Amino acid sequence: QVQLVESGGALVRTGDSLRLSCRLSGGTFNAYALGWVRLAPGKGREVVAAVSRSGSNTYSADAVKGRFTISRDNAQNTVSLQMNRLEPEDTAVYYCAAVGSDYSENYYFNAHEYYYYGQGTRVTVSS
Repeated sequence: QVQLVESGGALVRTGDSLRLSCRLSGGTFNAYALGWVRLAPGKGREVVAAVSRSGSNTYSADAVKGRFTISRDNAQNTVSLQMNRLEPEDTAVYYCAAVGSDYSENYYFNAHEYYYYGQGTRVTVSS
């Protein structure tokens, strides 16, 4: 059974940086495309960043482009989200998500395409 465990959420101020990490267990790490999905109060799930199985291809949502960077370490079974220049609008619970894929270079930017989710880590950005 695949399990995803996130860490790194915190209360920060506008303009601060934060790094979220997620470890996958119970499966072959490089068989999964990965993403970070956030859920903000009053809003739907949003994929903010995604990475292919190989790590070569990544996606960033327009709202975070140039500020957030996703990366994966296939040797350590971890995926990270580096978040810079945080804004109050980034306040949300951030979930690590995974989906098995036959295509090593594909990423997935729709939340419903992910099969596994972690328990989430809360990020709060104060103004």
